[in-house]
Amino acid sequence: MSMPSELEKSTAYTVTDPVTPDSSSEDEGYVLDAHKLGANSTLKTTRDGSIVLLPQPSDDPKDPLNWSQWKKHVLLFVISATAFLPDYGGAMGAVALIPQAVDWNMTEEGVLQALVGNVFVIGAGGLFTVAFMAYFGRLPVLFWFTFCALWSAAFCAGAATFTQYEAARVLNGFFSTVAQGGGLVFINDMFFVHEHARKINVWSFFIILSPYLGPLFTGFIIAASTWQWAFALYVLMTGLCLTAIICFGQETYYDRRIAPQSQPVRKSHLQRVVGIEQYRTHLIGNTFSQAMMRPVRAICKPVVFISTIYYTLIFAWVVGINTTLSIFLQPLYGFGPRQIGFFYFTPIVATILGETCGHWLHDFIANLCMRRNAGRLEAEARLWVIYIATPFMVAGLVLLGFALQNGYHYMITAVGWGLYVFGIMIATVGINAYALDSYPEGAGEVSAWLNFARTTGGVFVTEWQIPWATAVGPVSALGTQGGITAGAFLLVVVLQVYGKRLRHYGGKLNFRTN
Repeated sequence: MSMPSELEKSTAYTVTDPVTPDSSSEDEGYVLDAHKLGANSTLKTTRDGSIVLLPQPSDDPKDPLNWSQWKKHVLLFVISATAFLPDYGGAMGAVALIPQAVDWNMTEEGVLQALVGNVFVIGAGGLFTVAFMAYFGRLPVLFWFTFCALWSAAFCAGAATFTQYEAARVLNGFFSTVAQGGGLVFINDMFFVHEHARKINVWSFFIILSPYLGPLFTGFIIAASTWQWAFALYVLMTGLCLTAIICFGQETYYDRRIAPQSQPVRKSHLQRVVGIEQYRTHLIGNTFSQAMMRPVRAICKPVVFISTIYYTLIFAWVVGINTTLSIFLQPLYGFGPRQIGFFYFTPIVATILGETCGHWLHDFIANLCMRRNAGRLEAEARLWVIYIATPFMVAGLVLLGFALQNGYHYMITAVGWGLYVFGIMIATVGINAYALDSYPEGAGEVSAWLNFARTTGGVFVTEWQIPWATAVGPVSALGTQGGITAGAFLLVVVLQVYGKRLRHYGGKLNFRTN
């Protein structure tokens, strides 16, 4: 028996307040509490009549908002698993560089340059991903980018020289980022506003977890074999994701301005996967130039720009620490690849705890804010979780610096790292949910910019981390990073106080299609 669809579960809730779907907007906040409305509205709600469904779904079973919960969550898992790939593959290089430096007669810092290029294009590639999705469709871009990621991953595993390896890493970073840069597009297409935070929490969990599992598995593999086998496992994982996309992938773009009987007829699943059906039916009405300009228009909005700067300032240290920590651990604790692999259990546990806590925390705070705001959820309510996350991030960075400089027991080093990662997990969902609620019509674009912020900051920190810590000591380097993280919190305060006015000042994105 299949699970009920949202179309089957929703009801027409009768209220008297003349509130329409259009009046619940990202500018004024979303009216989600049906009991706060009047008595004459015909807005569709959840089955228990407590939450207004926004956006309002059409009466078409083919509308992604009306798909069964099973169909939605299978696709969410496929998207999340594919989003797991780029950072997993990128972070493998943080451990693989040790035997690679020996194989190619290079310094570890020299081999690190391939990782720097990989990390940069993971962010930059996301901007192209969302633009292509707005022109070619969601599913074909997901398929073809993952297809190219598979072949570039195989190129990494078979590289005979550093030059070949570096080129393969850059190509793989660009193509594998498709579900990271465009993940919010799928979430926004399939799920209602009141579901966003929990679904983003799932998607973010895979992204935050991936750069820690990469070094963990790689450490164990190269302790028993060669680094090429570590990349062979990555090829297998990418191939499994590609297979899942072919079998379970769905085109989630749906224009609710078109009557159900006038919607393009869906004929062939395989043709939708490769993009033939989207091309023949002119599914998305953007011109190529309009699609390519969407990310540019999004970053010009003050709220998106400030959110991007904030995320750069707090997440840069995640990448920097993760890609260079093995170089610190080796001389300090005498760790080999196996011990380094075990050490990566620390952020994995912290990420799991952050995901578990966030599963209830984000909705609890959102519901609390709604009750205090006459049933209306404003985007700024999503930022309250960052007040909780910031002390964990700052304390974790400072403790990690003292542990590395003073040679504290490695368990103390692990606690510091874990505190920071736990805070990052909470803050990541908060800032993504805020950006999505602020500009739902630009879900892909705001997602891509936050992904770009996450990786670009990490590129520079990866370059500077070792020389910086060597010159001034880990206490000063990581203490400064903690201070920057604390200072960046002021941007959150600015968004909470002025965010609504900034959204009104910046205006809507006014894209031709959502």
